[in-house]
Amino acid sequence: MTIHRSHPFAPPPESRAPARRLRGLLPSPVSIWASESGGEREGWTISSMLIADGDPAQFIALVHEDAEWWDLFRETGLAVVSILGQGQGWVSEVFARAAPSPGGVFRTGQWASSGHGPRLEGAAAWAGVRLLDAEPEHAGWGLLVRAEVEWIEIADGVAALEHRGGRYV
Repeated sequence: MTIHRSHPFAPPPESRAPARRLRGLLPSPVSIWASESGGEREGWTISSMLIADGDPAQFIALVHEDAEWWDLFRETGLAVVSILGQGQGWVSEVFARAAPSPGGVFRTGQWASSGHGPRLEGAAAWAGVRLLDAEPEHAGWGLLVRAEVEWIEIADGVAALEHRGGRYV
């Protein structure tokens, strides 16, 4: 719940970087990449990503190098990419650290363990991925991370959540 129609601290459109404004015009997927090791779980919202088809397919994503999750992913080399479904925007906000979740981020949403890490129940799809390079190059402000897809599950009848122009659609 919010009392604002828009983000109260967002700069006016004319003050925003042109590339950021251009990116806002494009539809973006909404996903959470999550890893776990020895009872420790960590995850992060990622929307700057694409899937490169091939044998094997790969996820290519821009990752914030200071994200708490990034260190755990580098350590384990494994993650689950949960493609969020309609109505899961709040989970995205929590994992982006833009909304509170008393007790930790995994208290928001229902999570199940898998061999690659935690997966969000009710998501539109899930993929188990393996990190290809623990020391990736930078692309813009993020790290250009590549991960090999080891398995994919797609939920029947669950529409994927999109983010466009600062809103979930």
